[in-house]
Amino acid sequence: MTRPSLLTLLVLALLAPLPAMARPPGPLQVAHATKVRDLADIRQGRVLRVLVNQSRNSSGEVKGEAIGVEYHRLNAFEQYLNGHADGGQAIHLKIIPRPKEQLIGALQRGEGDLVAPGEVLDVPDTPLVSASAPVLDNVPLVLVGAKGARRYARIEQLAGKTVTLPAGSVAGDVLQGINQKLAARRLAPVRVEWADPSLAVEDVLEMVQAGIYPMTIVEKPIAGRWARVMPKLMVQGNLHLGAPRQITWYVRSDAPMLHASIDRFTRIYRAPADQDAAFARVYRTAYQVHNPLAHADRQRLEKLRPVLQRYAREQGIDWLNLAALAFKESKLDPSVRGAGGATGLLQITPAAAQRVGVGNIQNVDNNVQAASRYLALIRKKFFASSKLNERQRMAFVLAAYNMGPERVQAMRAEARRRGLNPNQWFFQVERIAMEQVGMNAVSYVNSVNKYYLAYDRERDTLEPGGDKARRLAANP
Repeated sequence: MTRPSLLTLLVLALLAPLPAMARPPGPLQVAHATKVRDLADIRQGRVLRVLVNQSRNSSGEVKGEAIGVEYHRLNAFEQYLNGHADGGQAIHLKIIPRPKEQLIGALQRGEGDLVAPGEVLDVPDTPLVSASAPVLDNVPLVLVGAKGARRYARIEQLAGKTVTLPAGSVAGDVLQGINQKLAARRLAPVRVEWADPSLAVEDVLEMVQAGIYPMTIVEKPIAGRWARVMPKLMVQGNLHLGAPRQITWYVRSDAPMLHASIDRFTRIYRAPADQDAAFARVYRTAYQVHNPLAHADRQRLEKLRPVLQRYAREQGIDWLNLAALAFKESKLDPSVRGAGGATGLLQITPAAAQRVGVGNIQNVDNNVQAASRYLALIRKKFFASSKLNERQRMAFVLAAYNMGPERVQAMRAEARRRGLNPNQWFFQVERIAMEQVGMNAVSYVNSVNKYYLAYDRERDTLEPGGDKARRLAANP
């Protein structure tokens, strides 16, 4: 038997299958790696590709007004670069939204030149990526709950409690360290609940305010920013949650000229005093979710459950999606009358009901039957593509139910034209909706999604698997 050569072993190793890796749900976005571009290449191409955290807190824009914390800083950096350009080679920013936990990987693959996360980012040690000078220094993490909830003064008091974190949160590692200390003292660990990927940090804070989630941990500047427009939040800054962090930008290590320019810029940049004016104006009047599982609401849902389940089953819809839509539209009150003839539990119009062959929508059964048929019609006609996963499909159906399917399809086409993912509503096509029609449509879909997630995490108590659901409805 001949001994295999070193070259043969290397070839076999390269051909061996790689281990499977988890990724967020939904279709993968196609990404083509490119060579590293330093500042000279960027000036020549006149485009600086900025990978941003896709959350509205970091990079949101509503009808031309920036509400994301990174926009003012990025626009100032664009002006800084153009003010130091030779020969009038003006650089323009291309914003590329990505999930927070995918930003560094996208940078390493050459999908962008700069990462501006707007939040603290835990970056593994790698020679490929360099952090800039801090854009914000000494950033502590803080515990956030709802006003009226318990205050915590010591870490030991968190033993056995649940903390909900948005995807990519650096607080996960902090809680792991806290749990080690609790274990050494023979105390119960903090239970970490990772929020659904459709929720960004601002969504988790809104659900904490509503009492759907008990508490979360976020960066203090983010907590303070959202507490100004979510007045029922309680920021607990007296609990020590590790050393303060830094919010920085990131570039490839082999782009030293770009890195140096960023560092020079961060030393002189000062945020404008009114940078949150548009943010406050938009969100102070925006719809904010309530807890759909309060005692009276749970009782109403239990009474409506059979009719919701019946017609949801007929159309292949999760009945909790219908329940969430009904809570958003009418707070589960069948007597509600809305604008334009919208009627009843699911606020369907007579014209839409007639389109699917249902009349007398004042009747609860007919109202639910008409709405479920109409949702199924939208799904079949406009959003049946296998490229959509079921969560994204439902989000598009809800957007179409609210503002019309043709408008939503036009937004998907615009998203595709701009390089966004046309098969993902959350954080992608919704960006087009925010620009074109404002926050209302986006808030509508997001609110129904939050109510669905609130119901789904209590599914075992809401579905008739025995007497447990009825006992909880009667005695919460």
